[in-house]
Amino acid sequence: MNEKYNVSSSPHIRDRIKSSSIMLMVVIGLLPATLFGIWNFRHENAWVLVVVTTAAAVLAEFIWEKLMHKPVTVNDFSAVVTGLLLALNLPPTLPWWMGVVGAVFAIIVVKQLFGGLGQNFMNPALAARCFLLICFTGRMTYFVYDGVTGPTPLADLKAGEAVNTMDMLFGFTRGTIGETSVIAIMAGAMFLILMGVIDLRIPGSYIVSFVVFITIFGGHGIDPQYITAHLCGGGLMLGAWFMATDYVTSPVTSSGKVIYGICMGLLTGLFRLFGGSAEGVSYAIIISNLLVPLIEKITLPKPFGKGGERA
Repeated sequence: MNEKYNVSSSPHIRDRIKSSSIMLMVVIGLLPATLFGIWNFRHENAWVLVVVTTAAAVLAEFIWEKLMHKPVTVNDFSAVVTGLLLALNLPPTLPWWMGVVGAVFAIIVVKQLFGGLGQNFMNPALAARCFLLICFTGRMTYFVYDGVTGPTPLADLKAGEAVNTMDMLFGFTRGTIGETSVIAIMAGAMFLILMGVIDLRIPGSYIVSFVVFITIFGGHGIDPQYITAHLCGGGLMLGAWFMATDYVTSPVTSSGKVIYGICMGLLTGLFRLFGGSAEGVSYAIIISNLLVPLIEKITLPKPFGKGGERA
């Protein structure tokens, strides 16, 4: 009876794997996409934006926790993941100081003001990306590849133009730093799957529901090239495998994860086909993040011993 229990906020540790270990594995999983993006956009010095944005996220968390006299938690790697994910969602030509603004917004406004790791109600990196899109629309939608400016392949596809799906698969095209190479993204995702970090229910239901939606409403039927172009473009793979699966902002119930993934798939298809933008992944994930409490409420299993509902 003299034992004292320390009750902390989620995520709760149920085995020997710590949050810091999971976050470190996510960083390792992001390395293929990061390194390819730095090489792919080497002429735009993408590495500067990656380094500065990630460092700003870590520094913002450290300074905030020091000022608030809270335990410093930068060694759990969650700030590194947030900063790196934000950087991978930015155009390589974006001024470095805008990356810093986004990183500070993600850490201070979205994460720390709501209690830190385990308390944020939406993905901090995506929230910061949407914040930057609102504040700096021109710079956030300015894309360059090999010295030539122009729209992303997904924007060309929406305009009815032909796109090279092989270039989109390998990553030799315009886009944000980390979204272009599906092969690099999947290499990192396979690592996380093998390590047991990613639950396949979320990305699986996301991708399948999205494919079904664009097949029905896209006007191309079962066109493999059209479907492949949509899957390879717009950061869908990066979002499905690395941001939709965020432990804090995704459901914990098995059926809830499937419903969550279907919501993101349908919203992404809705935004892409009927919205003004060719993208839609960021907004789909954030809106679904907001629906998580409701999803968990309706999918929460009844406690053992509880009977059926009375009339």
